[in-house]
Amino acid sequence: MNITITMFPGALLAISRAQAQALAMTAQQILNETRNDQVIPFDTGNTQNESTYVDDSMLAQGKVKIVTDNPYARRIYYSPIAFKKMKNMNARSEWWEEWLTGGKAERAKTLFEHFFRTAAGGYVQ
Repeated sequence: MNITITMFPGALLAISRAQAQALAMTAQQILNETRNDQVIPFDTGNTQNESTYVDDSMLAQGKVKIVTDNPYARRIYYSPIAFKKMKNMNARSEWWEEWLTGGKAERAKTLFEHFFRTAAGGYVQ
């Protein structure tokens, strides 16, 4: 049995770039959907809008983070209090839990697959 494998460096590079692009796009889409779901407590907009962003500084290593960098983010994330719902109707604590263990746990995988196929431009079926 003879097997011949031909590697195309250009295709491998395109697939590698597509992975990184799809990862960044997935994180941004998750952030956008979370904002649209109106689950982040919202008073002035700092936590949801200015202080929460996608950190892609380690994208080359295959890592992205959605970061909230205000001093009270941890306190409100784990807060047992009921939040005002005048601006965000679904505001609650632990707003990422649905993405981690709840009903949207598979959504990130689905988003990545979609963005990867699109970014790979025909190299991946």
